[in-house]
Amino acid sequence: MSAKLSVNLNAVALLRNRRDLPWPSVTALGRIALEAGAHGLTVHPRPDERHTRFSDLPDLRNLIDDEFPNAEFNMEGYPEEGFLKLCEANQPEQVTLVPDDPSQATSDHGWDFEGQGNFLRDCVQRLKKTGFRVSLFCNPDASEKAIRAAAETGADRVELYTGPYGSCYSNEVKAKTCLDDMMRTAAFAKACGMDVNAGHDLTVANLPILARTIPALAEVSIGHGLTADCLEFGMAGSVKRFLNALDV
Repeated sequence: MSAKLSVNLNAVALLRNRRDLPWPSVTALGRIALEAGAHGLTVHPRPDERHTRFSDLPDLRNLIDDEFPNAEFNMEGYPEEGFLKLCEANQPEQVTLVPDDPSQATSDHGWDFEGQGNFLRDCVQRLKKTGFRVSLFCNPDASEKAIRAAAETGADRVELYTGPYGSCYSNEVKAKTCLDDMMRTAAFAKACGMDVNAGHDLTVANLPILARTIPALAEVSIGHGLTADCLEFGMAGSVKRFLNALDV
């Protein structure tokens, strides 16, 4: 079975926020993505609301509940109290915890599972009590020891940070090294009973080989690359292109 596709709407929200206007509509484009076959929607509501706004969250939750009950809502963020309360208020099917500083432009590294395990365990258990699936952002070359520490938090999944792989679009040798790292990390995670997601800088061009390398991949969350693709092919066309890229 192919990995599921969750469309990250942050870049759409960022474009909207350049003007004090309601377009492009995050909810409307989320609807188009789901109508085209996407399996879910992802947002990362940062404290400064520079892209996804807190007010977008109930609208997206209602969109899925009312029109696409089989789709999933994935909220990602740093597990400070404000974010945890947003999750509890908006009831995503999946929460992805990332170690971002609030000032970061985007996620660029995974958790230090060995050093931050106790902190993460408390956050994971709080979220799981509410019934959410929890995924932890993970370095692509994490060690077996680090993955065991991730599993000990009680998390259901890890999400491989694919940024280094995505940056290898012109270097096949480096890309192969990145793929080998991620294949090992994914194997460690599966051996510890966790499923594997992936996300960051994934494109129609680099997605098929990732999916072949990690056939047990459960889900990819794609925002920037898919939104860029939309400028040429439209949201529905881009979703179909990415679904085809996963169907290997």
